[in-house]
Amino acid sequence: MSEKFLPQELIRKKRDGLSLNHSEIGFLVQGISDESLTDAQLGAFAMAVFHCGMSMEERVSLTQHMMHSGEILKWHDLDLDGPVVDKHSTGGVGDKVSLMLAPIVAACGGYVPMISGRGLGHTGGTLDKLESIPGYNGAPDNTKFRALVQKVGCAIIGQTDKLAPADQRFYATRDVTATIESIDLITASILSKKLASGLDALVMDIKTGNGAFAADYSMAQELAQSIADVSSSAGVPTRCLITDMDQVLGYNVGNATEVQECIEFLIEPEKANERLLQLTLELAAQMLQLSGIESDLVAARTKSQEALFSGQAAQVFGQMIHALGGPIDLLEKTDDYLVPMPIINPILSKSSGYITKMDVRAIGLNMIHLKAGRTKASDSIDHGVGLTDIVNIGQWIDTGQPLAYAHVRNVDQVQYLQQTLPSTIQFSENPPEKSPLVYEILSSNKEKGS
Repeated sequence: MSEKFLPQELIRKKRDGLSLNHSEIGFLVQGISDESLTDAQLGAFAMAVFHCGMSMEERVSLTQHMMHSGEILKWHDLDLDGPVVDKHSTGGVGDKVSLMLAPIVAACGGYVPMISGRGLGHTGGTLDKLESIPGYNGAPDNTKFRALVQKVGCAIIGQTDKLAPADQRFYATRDVTATIESIDLITASILSKKLASGLDALVMDIKTGNGAFAADYSMAQELAQSIADVSSSAGVPTRCLITDMDQVLGYNVGNATEVQECIEFLIEPEKANERLLQLTLELAAQMLQLSGIESDLVAARTKSQEALFSGQAAQVFGQMIHALGGPIDLLEKTDDYLVPMPIINPILSKSSGYITKMDVRAIGLNMIHLKAGRTKASDSIDHGVGLTDIVNIGQWIDTGQPLAYAHVRNVDQVQYLQQTLPSTIQFSENPPEKSPLVYEILSSNKEKGS
């Protein structure tokens, strides 16, 4: 970077509500990468942005500089016969969509280089789920990753140190300085990693509700619009779906338990949880249409369903798992590899009635207490602990019936769940109104105006 600035002057400028130009933001991101910007200065910059915000130009600039702080994946030399497209979710409890979605889209002719994260806080991580499969390697080098995407059509791996490294340091600082909940910084953090993947199109699943990061609907809307606008301005068409996270998504929560549900979903989709099936197919259709594989959503929905119900998506999933070091016969011999826990016990309801509400965040935190998740990045997790067959909102339950089945290692864990889980669920004598699964779909303001 040829231009030299004083970091404290740029922090002061942002603190006072003024805009930083492209060169100034580039200087700060360079300082994040080479550590010439101290932790104190980085924390102060994050707090200044948190309080004063950023203009659209600043958000685009920050995203682009962080994206270019490391390697950019390129695909044109592979002569792929379809678009490179991806999906990212802001996370929720039981959100295992990526595991089925990537193979569905790959079976339809898309190429999905999905770089996913680990769980932190009350939401689970896609990579943690996959690592419950023996032998699965979520950290191949870029050459192998690109070759896998070319051959299989999709690969789900973890973020490498070479992809948007500035974001890794910035995120760690935000985590300890109470500046995570900034729309500007969340936008740049998510998109710097996704855009470094060399995408032709991106679909976002922005969760809202008590089990979501954006619990408040207006925050979900603001984040969705920001991501759509910044990503499209950076040259990647992006669509954001705001979806419900006021109840667990699917039947299972945990790591191995969620992989088990994914395999069952792919093999027997007609038995899948209705909301999980609906959301997975809708996200797949949006990816197919936005990336140009299909010209309209009706055809895209039909193609997605065919890929799933014909068994093609299951075949792609099996190939991806084996190509990344997992067993070749995981789908046929699931219980041999995802070994059942020593104790599988029902957690019984203390009430009867229609289920009207769930404290989804509390359910996620219960899982963390049992080591199925982590509170800090260095925590190790127990991949086997989880819940299956969780009740859904609108279901009638009698006293003494199971709310879920606990998959745990000892009786103390069963007792803990029997004490805590029933209090996360509310009942009524009257059935609740059915809330929509997809509230709204947002695209960039630029796309709306065209």
